[in-house]
Amino acid sequence: MKILVVEDDPTDLKLLIAVLDASGHQVLGQPSAEAALAEIRRQQPELIVLDLRLPGMDGLALARLLKADSATRTIPIVALTAAREIYDREDALAAGCDAYLVKPVNTRSFASQVTDVAARTR
Repeated sequence: MKILVVEDDPTDLKLLIAVLDASGHQVLGQPSAEAALAEIRRQQPELIVLDLRLPGMDGLALARLLKADSATRTIPIVALTAAREIYDREDALAAGCDAYLVKPVNTRSFASQVTDVAARTR
């Protein structure tokens, strides 16, 4: 599956890409919502792992934008955050995210959690 990871922390981005790549996925990474939008236009991913706390446009705004566009509304979005006090599950789901995960991720189960979301939304 082609997965786009949108994460501004370089260490977290590398970790998430490595975990998903090791599970056999084609993984792309971008550090901001704006860069992610350009990447989505170039190579429409089958799923997006989206950090909610991003510089500039935050993840909730990006999710809303993607879900409002007929070309991207069916792409499943897995919200990811360490800032539970700012970005809660209800806000993520209301913005159009299909799942909500809290950092730090469990590297043993993360890939299966992501693929479960993809299977559930098809």
